[in-house]
Amino acid sequence: MAYEVAAPKYVRLAQTLQGRIEDGTYPPGSRVPSENQLVQAFGMSRPTVVRALELLKRDGWLESRQGFGTIVRGRPEVVEQKDQRGRDALERDESSVQGRFVQVDQVPVPPRVASLLGVPKQTRVLVRRLLVERDGEPVELSSSYFSAGLVEGTELSVPSPLREGQRAHLEARKKVRFDHVTERVSARLPSREEADLLAMPQGEPVLSVLVVACDVAGQALQVTDVLLPADRQELEDTYRLG
Repeated sequence: MAYEVAAPKYVRLAQTLQGRIEDGTYPPGSRVPSENQLVQAFGMSRPTVVRALELLKRDGWLESRQGFGTIVRGRPEVVEQKDQRGRDALERDESSVQGRFVQVDQVPVPPRVASLLGVPKQTRVLVRRLLVERDGEPVELSSSYFSAGLVEGTELSVPSPLREGQRAHLEARKKVRFDHVTERVSARLPSREEADLLAMPQGEPVLSVLVVACDVAGQALQVTDVLLPADRQELEDTYRLG
């Protein structure tokens, strides 16, 4: 069983600072508070603050300028130009993906997925977990969750690739209509199982793209958690599905 692992303090602080950059609290070109100010403001140790700032610098949100301190660069270009991971997870032909299914099974719904799908805790849902590889190296772990009622009459519970996207399969079999997708991007620590599948060292955070696909009424039809090792990659986005 996979357990969700809470992000360490430095990752949570980095997420908070990233949020302030995105909402304009720290606009591009401005200086972020000093290490001392962040220590006082958040009640965290200096090493925690330093690790958070280094993480944001590594990902392109901040940069150090001699004589000026730490400066906000804004939303990194690689984030602006990132692939629409949600659309890929919904629409890609699984039979053409390089990789393998590591789990297709009924599982207890993870807490955060339960709230998004609108199902009670302890409910069992279907998960399709696909490990995507490139040149023999794992580059993505995609876990899609579906309520039991939505799975009936489909081939989603069959542990073999669909020859169409999950969206097309559900729309054809269940006569539902996907209307929009929301992507929530954050950093978190992978579980031991996730780290092993992605061939990552313990304690290294991953980029999590939590994809919620909804119908026109806003009811979630599926939730997909796409995990991306940060060192192998080239954050809430909403777009219409035509």
